[in-house]
Amino acid sequence: MKRSAALQPLSREHHTALSLAKACERAAQSGDDEKVDKACQHAIRAFSAELEPHFQYEEQSLLPLLQSSENQLLEQRTWADHRQLRELLDGLRQNDAGALGNFGKLLSAHVRFEERELFPALESLLPASDAGQC
Repeated sequence: MKRSAALQPLSREHHTALSLAKACERAAQSGDDEKVDKACQHAIRAFSAELEPHFQYEEQSLLPLLQSSENQLLEQRTWADHRQLRELLDGLRQNDAGALGNFGKLLSAHVRFEERELFPALESLLPASDAGQC
């Protein structure tokens, strides 16, 4: 799928996020406490190093573009997903398999939402110089 130049780095980060989500779901379903513990620690590190900066960029630079448009529901969904993923960190810190599984499911659904709904809407709002196709 062609993506605007401004959104290409975020789309590449989504690939990594989907891999993380799948690993979280697999570990949560394994019934193996050691796998759950390792996956929780990996998710916490990835959240801090990759997901939180990604979320902050979207929240500060992209979501304001949606405030005065007919796309406010997309903005609200994005904020809600980010908030829920942040809230699941407490469970990850406790090596909770349920929180790990929920984190993986929500992260996967969130990435797919952004790629299928949010980013196409944003592309129509980005300045022409940022919206060039690759």
